[in-house]
Amino acid sequence: MACDLIKGYTVACRDGIGGVKSLFFGQFDEITLSTGTGAVTDVEMGSAALHKYTPKRGVASISESVTASSENGTVFYTHTCNLKFNKLSAEYQNELRLIAQNRLIVFAELNEQTAGGKNIVMCLGATNGLELSAATNTSGVAFGDLNGYDWTFEGISSEPMLEVDDYTTVAMDNSAFTKGTTVTA
Repeated sequence: MACDLIKGYTVACRDGIGGVKSLFFGQFDEITLSTGTGAVTDVEMGSAALHKYTPKRGVASISESVTASSENGTVFYTHTCNLKFNKLSAEYQNELRLIAQNRLIVFAELNEQTAGGKNIVMCLGATNGLELSAATNTSGVAFGDLNGYDWTFEGISSEPMLEVDDYTTVAMDNSAFTKGTTVTA
């Protein structure tokens, strides 16, 4: 089977911006995704809710590493999501306990925007989900240290992370999506 290349790449203008604006967590077994041409075109969740996390600026990220083996003829992708929250609390301790027990799909609203001025949303864990792989709860040492949480989610997939079709007004309000409420607090 030939794996034909379909296009080249031209260096774009230097107008990109990094970082994550917000994260939406959904339980893997409650979400059905439709995809096409490297994008999520539909999200079906019935009445299940998405849980929105809005971290402080500069403390959340997503990444994807590619692992390839010429010897075995394999390629797979590791999706990673990291976020931090300030202040230790019983509320976050309980949330961490629940998150640690679940497999998730994560939708990351980036600071990067489309030509139409809407934030890009990426989907991680579409095929196998993400799971909490590491968490540190710390008081810090010095006055300026993090007093809070540092959570990392990882998942392995045969497919790269996917861009989500443009939304209408706010991230994840796409007219084709069927979901319950978006829980914010």
